[in-house]
Amino acid sequence: MIRAACIQICASDDVAANLRETSALIRDAHRQGAGFIATPENTNLMAAGKAAKLEKTFSEADDPSLPAFRALAEELGVWLLIGSLAIKVSETKTANRSFLISPQGAIAARYDKIHLYDVDLANGERYRESNTVAGGDRAVTADLPFGRIGLTVCYDLRFPHLYRTLAHQGAFLLTVPAAFTETTGKAHWHVLLRARAIENGAFVLAPAQCGIHPNGRRTYGHSLIVSPWGEILAEADDKPGVILADIDPARSAAARAQIPSLCHDRAFGLGDRADLAEAQVWAENSRDKG
Repeated sequence: MIRAACIQICASDDVAANLRETSALIRDAHRQGAGFIATPENTNLMAAGKAAKLEKTFSEADDPSLPAFRALAEELGVWLLIGSLAIKVSETKTANRSFLISPQGAIAARYDKIHLYDVDLANGERYRESNTVAGGDRAVTADLPFGRIGLTVCYDLRFPHLYRTLAHQGAFLLTVPAAFTETTGKAHWHVLLRARAIENGAFVLAPAQCGIHPNGRRTYGHSLIVSPWGEILAEADDKPGVILADIDPARSAAARAQIPSLCHDRAFGLGDRADLAEAQVWAENSRDKG
């Protein structure tokens, strides 16, 4: 068993300030007994636009936040998941990259967000993450002393097959660092996180951004820790802070024994290419019509 913590922040476009504020909350979580601590998506930067983002991001080798977080994990002797940092991978794009850091300060795993948030919301909000982010292409798990975890980021939450893949690879704990919009958070955040926990018999840790950011974007907050049975073990409000819960791998094993759906998965066809193409055209036309 391990005590896990989610850090909730309201990141700005000031990388140094974000580092200070996040580090203070990580120390607070450690004082409360947490041995596994997770921060949200975009921990180091929520910029006002593409140009501002690229100006303030660096390659992994040159990023100023990463060595500081590595040193902090080693100092505190904790497993630290930095939900994501914006890491420059070209002159025009960054990776939205999670880093799992060991208590020795080593990078134990990296995960680049696979599914990019390109949407038009009914209230007029428009997001094109693919304009500035290069998406990842592989699922990532990592072995910790208390069990195997699966790494995801934010919009990945809407793609249940990714979580099924991680569960089949042995992950009993799924991490979902996020910067959910206030609009979609109110509608879908709780039900999606509980569904991913229930259908996979896994704990879900979802540290979130909250508040109003430099580009005017509002994020929902409400970081959650969910049990393999779908119970909400801890929930934040809409302000920066820390939530904690005890994580026992035996509870995941018990849930999977009671509802052994992972053992009952079956392969099935998805129709021919013509059917899929027709469905895609219908979806695009429906979106254009609002």
